[in-house]
Amino acid sequence: MSEIKVAVVQAAPVGFDRAATLVKVRELTASAAAERARLVVFPEAFVSAYPKGLDFGARIGMRSPEGREDFRRYFDSAVDVPGAAVDELAQIARDHGVYLVIGVIERDGGTLYCTVLFFGDGGNYLGKHRKLMPTAMERLVWGFGDGSTLPVFDTPFGRMGAVICWENYMPLLRMAMYGKGIQIYCAPTADDRDGWVASMRHVALEGRCFVLSCNQFTRRRDFPDDYRAIQGDDPDTVISRGGSVIVNPLGEVLAGPDYDGETILSAVLDLGEVARGKYDFDVAGHYARPDVFQLGVDENPKPAVVYNGARLDDPEGENG
Repeated sequence: MSEIKVAVVQAAPVGFDRAATLVKVRELTASAAAERARLVVFPEAFVSAYPKGLDFGARIGMRSPEGREDFRRYFDSAVDVPGAAVDELAQIARDHGVYLVIGVIERDGGTLYCTVLFFGDGGNYLGKHRKLMPTAMERLVWGFGDGSTLPVFDTPFGRMGAVICWENYMPLLRMAMYGKGIQIYCAPTADDRDGWVASMRHVALEGRCFVLSCNQFTRRRDFPDDYRAIQGDDPDTVISRGGSVIVNPLGEVLAGPDYDGETILSAVLDLGEVARGKYDFDVAGHYARPDVFQLGVDENPKPAVVYNGARLDDPEGENG
């Protein structure tokens, strides 16, 4: 398949309400599919919130009861993988015949992770990427991913993966993805600054890949009444202003950026542009200098607890 129509969704979840947000995911996916999109990408932490402006009651050496309650609510609205919410997302992909890439807050044990989930157009769960490096105060509420969730998937329209928000400023992570031959580079984000688009154009040029970046557009009214964010309580206050964009392998903007409200941006990708771009620059191929520079990537999972040399999720040691 040399061409594919793709869509990036710029919208607001129903903050801290997993069930209501999944309903909105279904509606938005249906809208994108109605415009013949085959791949639909949602923003970082879409299910169930990117808690921009919250401090979770944290001070050095102190945590408040109110902040602990904020975390409890966030934890309760998160997604178990596998679990019922994953099954629902798979059903959405299947019902609309689309590949679905979506940011979720994943719950594993007592820890939350900023995660991207991938689904095939038959409703099959393909896998996940956990954000390796939460940024600044994100580290208070999210755990760190490891090298075991850095997938790039073969699809009928090219090799697809995701790098989340400021992970895109980690050159070694980008190089790891380029080395896997990524062609459709999904970049769910919470960064709505003007400079973000320049970063996405750089990634597209550097990797000679299509970049699909999407961010939420949220207002104060998209969150609960007791959302204690620094932006204040005016329901019309913009919390996140979007800036979603689609870029081709030569850094040319195909759609966006949009800062005006909720929208679905789309573009037709010609996968031949990847090869045309790599003609004169393949950063992990003919333009590399492995005699001078080499990157090592450890893709082994790093569990905190092992028993008798076996991983906690592999107690018999059958998988090494």
